[in-house]
Amino acid sequence: MRTRVKICGITRLEDAQAAIAAGADALGFVFYAKSPRAVTIEQAATIISQLPAFVTTVALFVDASADFVESVINETAIDLLQFHGDESPEFCSAFARPYIKALRMRPEMDLSSAIETYGTAQGMLLDSYTPGTPGGTGETFDWSRIPAHHASKIILAGGLDSANVAQAIAQVKPYAVDVSGGVESAKGIKDVEKINRFLNEVYRAN
Repeated sequence: MRTRVKICGITRLEDAQAAIAAGADALGFVFYAKSPRAVTIEQAATIISQLPAFVTTVALFVDASADFVESVINETAIDLLQFHGDESPEFCSAFARPYIKALRMRPEMDLSSAIETYGTAQGMLLDSYTPGTPGGTGETFDWSRIPAHHASKIILAGGLDSANVAQAIAQVKPYAVDVSGGVESAKGIKDVEKINRFLNEVYRAN
């Protein structure tokens, strides 16, 4: 089974189109005001309305209110929710959309226990841990911490780029990989050549 690819932090239509043209399966939109890749509901809705079929759109939240999540769902018709904060399993599963739960790989993290806790999630996104930063750190973590029997539910993130994604796929064999900064020319601005190189490396690893 081939490794799926999500390009996160989309802020411009042309970046979304470049990611789709390169073969990305999913696009991520950040609804977290403190992020340099944050978009408004209106910005995301405008981009999403112009996308073709069979591209999954993902809304990223960090401890957002239920009302805000509902507003994003209603106004953008987003496909999938991604929770990056301290949201409970009950909160994550309370909406009329499937979700994935992001986990920052703290040194003391018991991954198997966390996966069991969020058993209603469609996938678990594993990101690097940096105190005070809920994701998008641009740093990798120790991939050997991921048990092989969980690989099929894992979306691997954290410091991936064209130089290391093939190695990551070979070692972890995740269901999907997630990239943001690794395909950018500046925060929130994607680079077409970097996107293409990243996807080519994913294809090579498969």
